[in-house]
Amino acid sequence: MTEQQRARAVVGPDYLLAGRYRLDSKLGGGGMGAVWLAVDTLLSRKVAVKQATSTADLTPDAAKAIREQAMREGRIAAQLANPHAIAMHDVALDSGEPWLIMEYLPSRSLAMALNITESLPPDEVIQIGAQVADALTAAHAAGIVHRDIKPGNILIADRGSGIGMVKISDFGISRAKNDTHEENSSVITGTPAYFAPEVARGADPTEASDVFSLGATLYTATEGQPPFGVDSDSIALLHKVAGARITPPRRSGAMTATLLHMLEPDPARRPSMEQVRQRLVTLAVGKNGSPSSVLNQPLRGADGAVPFWARRGARGAGSTTRRAERIHGQTMTGLPAANEGTPLDRVPRPGDASETAKPKTRYAPPAFEPARKKSQTPVYVAIAVVAVILLIVLLFAL
Repeated sequence: MTEQQRARAVVGPDYLLAGRYRLDSKLGGGGMGAVWLAVDTLLSRKVAVKQATSTADLTPDAAKAIREQAMREGRIAAQLANPHAIAMHDVALDSGEPWLIMEYLPSRSLAMALNITESLPPDEVIQIGAQVADALTAAHAAGIVHRDIKPGNILIADRGSGIGMVKISDFGISRAKNDTHEENSSVITGTPAYFAPEVARGADPTEASDVFSLGATLYTATEGQPPFGVDSDSIALLHKVAGARITPPRRSGAMTATLLHMLEPDPARRPSMEQVRQRLVTLAVGKNGSPSSVLNQPLRGADGAVPFWARRGARGAGSTTRRAERIHGQTMTGLPAANEGTPLDRVPRPGDASETAKPKTRYAPPAFEPARKKSQTPVYVAIAVVAVILLIVLLFAL
């Protein structure tokens, strides 16, 4: 048995990682690796450790790529110090495999919260957006583009002294501007439901793409589904995103104008992340309010308390895992870009005169636009024909 196979066989609860971090239980996992709760035996604190996808059965080149990706994630996340971003503590090597050692936040993701409530009030979403935008403003200032902003990567503390505080996590596919690592430009990585249109078309992700993805995430929180609807076919969804025609928001209240600005098809017309933060803070506290009252305080509901869905023990009805996968999606790699090179400045924008004058067909999910009954028109025609025939027969009879 090789060293890699041995390591893969014994990794589990109570495993001592790199001689320091004792694994406790698995917190979650996906295409970009599994996350464990562990104890740092040196500092006596709980940490979250991320295990990159196993390299045991990979070719040397593929295994090297996995290790390099983990190291890049560690280096990028370590550059960011913000109270609304999960902190990176260390990169540990165990049997030659890199593990990311991160801050542990007892929390639930925004995706999990939406499994409980299906949608959130705009006032609560504004606060979430302001805190996430604060972290992303710092990331962009450091030259870091997140590239995978979605409800599953936004965490809300659900217990302890920090209950109600919001943090963004998982910089697993982030890129720094000075990163010289080359990628295949013909494929894209991320979560299709939250892609910006230009990314779906094959353009490189930018700070403006992050703004769109945050807008799509906040849209989902208020509307209960992503702006381009739901489609289990990721390729078909990519083409919807590339078309840049969202279903107009109906529940976003005071946030609507800001949300539509973030969801502009043309990245050059979107606000910066710093402008987004300022607008959301202003919506939350008013022009003369203190930004710290929203950025440095836990979420508050209409009653002034931490919302019920953010407290440990809150449960939704029925199976939530299936809905989470259907609504929010998972990070995917190797997706082919859709409609590469199509200029976004030709795509109609919400409110454009040309769009108003000539209505376009929009994708609308069943929740917003009931399906039309195809059988109604033929029935009405048949009734009319029968009535005419009866009238003619009656006239002849008389």
